[in-house]
Amino acid sequence: MSPALRIFGSSEQAKVPSPCTDICRIDPASGWCEGCLRTLDEIAAWGSIDDAARREIWKRLPGRRQALADARDAT
Repeated sequence: MSPALRIFGSSEQAKVPSPCTDICRIDPASGWCEGCLRTLDEIAAWGSIDDAARREIWKRLPGRRQALADARDAT
């Protein structure tokens, strides 16, 4: 299980928290928030999507974090 998923557990019954870190700046190159790594569309939809969709977003975040780290290392 990814570290992000450990935050709220793997149970389908667990309430899925927002990944927001209160660092709200969109990276122009990636289109991801520098704090939570969500897109503007994902952030806007968060309040109206179900927990299964929220889990899917959480699953994407480690890959995005790695992509940003790789991009920074390449410069």
